[in-house]
Amino acid sequence: MKEKLSISMDYTLVRDIEGIVDEGRFRNKSHIIEYALKTFLRGGSE
Repeated sequence: MKEKLSISMDYTLVRDIEGIVDEGRFRNKSHIIEYALKTFLRGGSE
């Protein structure tokens, strides 16, 4: 089950995320942020 979350982040980071979504690599901003957090929490990148 998904839960809604509201966050604030730097404008340039949001633009970078939107660019990646526009390339079709992820479905939407939520998808890329969820993927990045899971990867980080599993120790995939620091």
